[in-house]
Amino acid sequence: DVYKRQVGVTGMVPAMVLLDGDGRVLRPAILMNDARASAEVEELRAAVDPDEFFARTGGTPNQQNIEPRWRWLAKHEPEVVEKTAYLCGSYDYITHLLTGVWSLERNWAVESGLYDIRQHEWIAPWLDRAGIRAGTLPPVRRPSDIVGQVTEEAAGATSLPAGAPVVAGSADHVAAALAAGLAERGDTLLKFGGGGDILYCADDPTPDRRFYFDEHDVPGLYLINGCMAASGSLVKWFAAELAGGAPLSELDREAAGVPAGAGGIVALPYALGEKTPIFDPLARAVFAGVMLHHTRAHLYRAVLEAVCYGFQHHLDLLAEAGRPIRRVLATDGGSRSDLWMQIAADITGRRVEVVAGEAGSALGAAFVAGIGVGLFERWGEVTRFAEVRRAFEPDPANATIYRAGYSAYRELYARLSSLFPTLGRIESGG
Repeated sequence: DVYKRQVGVTGMVPAMVLLDGDGRVLRPAILMNDARASAEVEELRAAVDPDEFFARTGGTPNQQNIEPRWRWLAKHEPEVVEKTAYLCGSYDYITHLLTGVWSLERNWAVESGLYDIRQHEWIAPWLDRAGIRAGTLPPVRRPSDIVGQVTEEAAGATSLPAGAPVVAGSADHVAAALAAGLAERGDTLLKFGGGGDILYCADDPTPDRRFYFDEHDVPGLYLINGCMAASGSLVKWFAAELAGGAPLSELDREAAGVPAGAGGIVALPYALGEKTPIFDPLARAVFAGVMLHHTRAHLYRAVLEAVCYGFQHHLDLLAEAGRPIRRVLATDGGSRSDLWMQIAADITGRRVEVVAGEAGSALGAAFVAGIGVGLFERWGEVTRFAEVRRAFEPDPANATIYRAGYSAYRELYARLSSLFPTLGRIESGG
């Protein structure tokens, strides 16, 4: 029962959950990879001083910021904006349902584009510019802060004990980094989830314009955060739409028979636009080099390779910034594919250690809760739960092919990026 005496919730960030004064949800949440506000992103870029924006928020204007999505709502669903009394994130909403208390975990604020990451306060003139009333945003709390207790009503609905303390929780990618054991400068995590996250553990609060910036759950540590909009979601799309619903294990077996380089096919994985490091919501997925002799196995392998080329792009930028890589870990559903993990090792030229188990973010949030109530005394105790399932070493025989493939991947976007806005207009009929 000791493990049910404290609760921590985790989820994607910064999702937008909009509620009225009675706590009723007004519309489906707008998630962080939603590209509908591309025009509003451009408006924001034109309205701000980029150097000031970066200095105060640690980032650049992008589709993940709250202001562009709020502006989109104001244009297209003004009645929702008018009724909104509370704006919070995904796990903040669940925390409210459990406790009746409104709160925002700090990384929602950090990634909002409206919060001063050094002064730890909302930037009031920017809230005014966006049209967001200050009272709409709940108090900002640290991950391990206790925000309330499980109510009798929530206990009846969940089987959690009434009165159990509930902490502010953690962003899913940050909690996953904690659970994987990222605790030293240079520790790097590749998350093969629906999106593709790369998290670099830093001991200095120095953001990078080409990445997102997060605070680690561990006080005094920070995460330089890359986020590719589509990773596992692109793989699942391929399986459903281009492979007739074939199981991923079957597609893996077929692709394992295709040599490195996918027969000369290079893909861009930008099926939801792209966030880091190119920040292009109009970017699109591409298969280049397809010939009649190619099969679905070639195309599928090209998708797996494209995601890993994206990770390598981030690793290159970290190296340019003088951030050495100490070790590379991998988690989430895609890490169950031995083929994908070997491709990751080959393309990055690094040993990739796959973390055992699937608790990930949930384990991290549970540990944060344990810290909050004093069950654990030191953050380093989390390593008791982090175990490496298998390590994949890079195959030198594939190095030359993948260097060429990566170079083509980088050049392909550079050559096609000017066409993507035109393709978007064609799709929209304009």
